[in-house]
Amino acid sequence: MNNENLKAFLEGLYYVYQRRELINPDPLFFLYDYKDVRDLEIVGLLASSLAYGRVAQIMKDVKKILACLTSSPHEFLLSRKNFQIVPENFKHRFSTGNDLNNLLANITGILKTHGSLENFLGECLNESGGDIFKALDKFADSLSENKIPGAFSLVTAPRDGSACKRLFLFLKWLVRSDDVDPGGWKVLKPSDLIVPTDTHMHNIATRLGFTKRKSADLKTAVEITEGFKKICPEDPAKYDFVLTRFGIRAGLNVNEISDLIQS
Repeated sequence: MNNENLKAFLEGLYYVYQRRELINPDPLFFLYDYKDVRDLEIVGLLASSLAYGRVAQIMKDVKKILACLTSSPHEFLLSRKNFQIVPENFKHRFSTGNDLNNLLANITGILKTHGSLENFLGECLNESGGDIFKALDKFADSLSENKIPGAFSLVTAPRDGSACKRLFLFLKWLVRSDDVDPGGWKVLKPSDLIVPTDTHMHNIATRLGFTKRKSADLKTAVEITEGFKKICPEDPAKYDFVLTRFGIRAGLNVNEISDLIQS
């Protein structure tokens, strides 16, 4: 299938499935309860950081974390004198209550110094000369400061070579703006985004002919993004949500993608 026909196929999916009422269950669902971007970015970072494992458990555990905060997370964090916020016995697969409290403490330090996570990323971009990966290395490092050696990293730096799916998912939520992604950030443009890549998206992108790489790492995520840029250069992550509905929603079977794009 040529790019023109593939774009028509993807636009058809976008028209039918890029709808807010089709989101749940998805951790993005929690962001709609917040209007202030300073709250939205905190909730988005927490929800995306726990976006691994079974979706039912993700939804349950994100809800637990948000229940520890108030209706205004940024005001709550700025008022804190200690960061025993999440119970120590909290557990989400590899993530513990201490991991979450460490992340919340680092978020608060950034808020006090830079005003918002968005402002901080903007400063990281300026210091890196606009290199998004170097900027995200600094961004992730600051959110992982004081981490106990060997502890699970809730925010992964691109330098590690992994696909950084949760970090790029967070950026997609905050940068894109439509009926699904709430947006609010201006520090990046949709064209700057990297497609969040896990084994599911890797499988789909392979079927679409965007990559032949065998592992879902950072190089693969970049290659997949370049494939989508040929279809939609101004917004390569536009079809992320609708494509990840394959295997979730009735009538969307990932095994049928090859047949669909060739028809």
